[in-house]
Amino acid sequence: MLNDFLALFYPRNCIACGNSLYKHEDEVCNDCYLNMPKLPLLSAKNPVEQIFYGRVQLVCAYSFYIFQKKGRVQKLLHAIKYKGNKELAVLLGKWFANDLLQHELIKNADYIIPVPLHDKKKKMRGYNQSEEFAKGIAQVLDVPCANTFLLRREFTTTQTKKSKYERWENVEDVFELSQTHELSEKHIILVDDVITTGATIEACCRVLNTIDGIKISVLSIAFAER
Repeated sequence: MLNDFLALFYPRNCIACGNSLYKHEDEVCNDCYLNMPKLPLLSAKNPVEQIFYGRVQLVCAYSFYIFQKKGRVQKLLHAIKYKGNKELAVLLGKWFANDLLQHELIKNADYIIPVPLHDKKKKMRGYNQSEEFAKGIAQVLDVPCANTFLLRREFTTTQTKKSKYERWENVEDVFELSQTHELSEKHIILVDDVITTGATIEACCRVLNTIDGIKISVLSIAFAER
């Protein structure tokens, strides 16, 4: 009764489409949940893996959604990055992880490591959106989420609107490791929010690959084709 009364003054709307949410719906309506553009798992033509061919060696790489300009996925990402909705990032991580339960290699990884933000940017935003997404994945897969192994030592400008080369140059040599012995011979899942050119992931992998016997997989909320 109280929730119905409050809804008159504080309506709950789907973040993706703006329509009213039913009582059982959380953040995103069922129609958007079912129909937002997903990248199929275990597809023979995986565009996320393809952009890393010849650049870094990965066990596998997947994104949950396909990013489309002015589309519903963009609205979700905007709410996460710029409107303080970190709970949505966790929720998306849980949804993605439920799909990933069918993937034995992912399910049996040793650590989940979010792409780090610089302390200055994290303080400005209040949280690391990739870390919140990673937390959701970790809860479902029951794999520890570790945010202390990989660090960002330099503050960089946003990758948005940069060319492929400018993106690579912007993140070159900005990451470092705090420790390596615990990651030796381990399979880690590197998690980002959006993969576009793969420059940030490549920079992270270049550092991680200095660890003996490490195996790396990559997950992201969305993949944006250029």
